[in-house]
Amino acid sequence: MADGLSDLEVERYSRQLLLPQLDEAAQLRLRRATVAVVGCGALGSAAAPYLVGAGVGRVLLFDPDVVALDNLHRQVQFTTADTGAPKAERLAERLRALNELVVVEPRAVGGDPKALSPDLEGADLLLECTDDPAAKFALNDWAVGAGRELVIAGVTGLQGQVLAVGARGPCYRCLFPAPPASATDCRTAGILGPVAGVVGAMQALLALIWLTGIGPANLEGRLWDLDAGTMRWREIHFPRDPSCPSHRR
Repeated sequence: MADGLSDLEVERYSRQLLLPQLDEAAQLRLRRATVAVVGCGALGSAAAPYLVGAGVGRVLLFDPDVVALDNLHRQVQFTTADTGAPKAERLAERLRALNELVVVEPRAVGGDPKALSPDLEGADLLLECTDDPAAKFALNDWAVGAGRELVIAGVTGLQGQVLAVGARGPCYRCLFPAPPASATDCRTAGILGPVAGVVGAMQALLALIWLTGIGPANLEGRLWDLDAGTMRWREIHFPRDPSCPSHRR
């Protein structure tokens, strides 16, 4: 592959290359990057198109599920005709149509790092987009141990949360030591579709900031909490827990 951007890449990415913070070197960092999107539902299908559109060179999609009719109000990358089809495969088709310069690789597996390895080994950054609390903790533990950056998110009802986990800073388990005994999800609490879209887009934004280096370096140790009912974001800073088991593995 050429060391610099091709004419096609310059044209395709011209609007973001106009940003004073995002030069050719930053765009080339995106081209060289691999991002793993774990979960291709509401969050993953909202985040992944922005990664592909921006020119992330390789995007890995992980999801064992198929498209259901009750997904479609929030998982708008899918259509009625996709019902019953594998989510990862269908999302990959949409993303390849969006940007043929990006390598998109679907995998019909869930959020267990043991099932995802060795694919995760080649990822520079992970997006955790599942609705499974156990997967969030497992991926957090893997990312901390492997020194990978990770963006974890969750949505339900009118609420959403996004958390950035750096290679050496505070992690998800520093804030939440263990999975809850019980948790609400979209099946029980419902969800307004655009809430997932906003939070998934926030995940993509954090990933692009990290990969290009155009934003603040200290993204870790922050939780962004969205209350769509009041249209307010709240930012919570939290420290690394010296007794956190994730950092002792």
